[in-house]
Amino acid sequence: MEKYLAPVNPLTEKLKSVKRRPWKRSLVELNGKFEPTYRHYLSSLIVQSYSEVGVFPHRYHVNGQPCQTHVDWFIHHGLNDSPSTARGQGVSSLEFDSKGVYLASVTKSGCLTVHDFDNIQCPDFKEDETKQLLHISTGQQLDVIRWNLANQDEIACTAMKSSQVHIFDIGYISSEPVEVLRKRPNITVHGINVHRGFSDIAFSSDDNSRLLASDTNGVINVWDRRVGDLPCLELTTNSPCSLNSIKLSRDNEIVYGASKQGNIFMWDIRGGRSYTAFRNHKEESFSPLASVKLAHEFEKISSLKAQSNIVSKEIHSIDIDPTCPYQLAFHLDDGWSGVLDTNKFQVTHIHCPPPPWLDEPNDLANLSYAKKPCWLPMNSIYVVGSSSSNGIYLLDFYPDSTSHCHVDYNEDIQSTDKAISPHRQQNRFLSLSESVTACVAHPLNGTIVAGTKVCMYVCMYIYAHFDLFEITAFRLSYIQMCTLV
Repeated sequence: MEKYLAPVNPLTEKLKSVKRRPWKRSLVELNGKFEPTYRHYLSSLIVQSYSEVGVFPHRYHVNGQPCQTHVDWFIHHGLNDSPSTARGQGVSSLEFDSKGVYLASVTKSGCLTVHDFDNIQCPDFKEDETKQLLHISTGQQLDVIRWNLANQDEIACTAMKSSQVHIFDIGYISSEPVEVLRKRPNITVHGINVHRGFSDIAFSSDDNSRLLASDTNGVINVWDRRVGDLPCLELTTNSPCSLNSIKLSRDNEIVYGASKQGNIFMWDIRGGRSYTAFRNHKEESFSPLASVKLAHEFEKISSLKAQSNIVSKEIHSIDIDPTCPYQLAFHLDDGWSGVLDTNKFQVTHIHCPPPPWLDEPNDLANLSYAKKPCWLPMNSIYVVGSSSSNGIYLLDFYPDSTSHCHVDYNEDIQSTDKAISPHRQQNRFLSLSESVTACVAHPLNGTIVAGTKVCMYVCMYIYAHFDLFEITAFRLSYIQMCTLV
């Protein structure tokens, strides 16, 4: 029994405590869901798992003849073997439907294609025209395509050179649209109709009849398809600027628009103080509720201002973080990407890659496309096509100062925490075989599909090279989050 008694002369030396990594699995089992910080921890493993797995050339036929995109590829790339000459025939836009069953794409040469995504992921990675759900060669340039969020049988497409929005129903195998929406003519004092092409489209998620499209004259046209094919409402910027991208908030009440002059506008389509008088009995106009010039916000970031000459830059694309509704991502023409906090109207994240002319001073082909990035469906990862090389960036835009891209990120503080959490999120550049023009992520499993200037689909998927618990936990957390949403 003496060995269980306290010693007569106890040790005065203080024993060192041993820090152990917390066992996160118990927290998952107790809480029934993953905490945001742990999902951020898991995203570091997910980002490192992406790899190129397939390339799909657009070499299809329509009625036995090569489609226009196939012809353009053969002329510009197949014969000359020079990707820089293939500026007018690449993939310009991609989008999944809400369940990730179908993948729609459009090309600069005017091809609209809808694929069953399961058929694209076949093990042999070979083209099979019989597996296409829809393939239409319109004969005119197409720049954007969108699924109707309230009716997944409908897709809409348009172009910067077009004054119409064409709506197709994938249930009808027809080369003709089921509906064509037009904008009101803009007549000047000299009697000239000013051309205004469309740059982007947005559908309301709770109203099958509402559609929005931005034009090159700084106006967002809003249609009520039950009324007619002309806009019933116009959202104006009150300045002569071209809008490149628009996004509708999750509650379908706020519209964001990004201009070529580097401004982000916000409209409240319910009215509010931006309401103006009726122009006539059928049409009304709203002014912006607020606007932000990104160059002014950049100047407030002292570390960025000390290293770069801040000037206004064209905004190519904006998009809302699916896991954080106040994070509005933007992508600029020089390859910069970042996040605007729409609650505080401040730039919280920024990523500044090398300029496109640094690696390829004689190749301007990378500047001929408006880059269209995307968010992964979880963990606030932003996927951006590189402007200076072939590949994509996977950027950590997590809404906290622990994000590597956050303007308040402190590397010294974060390095001290690596002993507790060794897998810190880092940005990753993934090399691909072609220069990327548009990206889209599968809404359920996070697979990335990228369109390129030579009309190829580049598919990514997640390798489960981390331990069994991590991949099981990741799948479980995603199911839980979908259930909560």
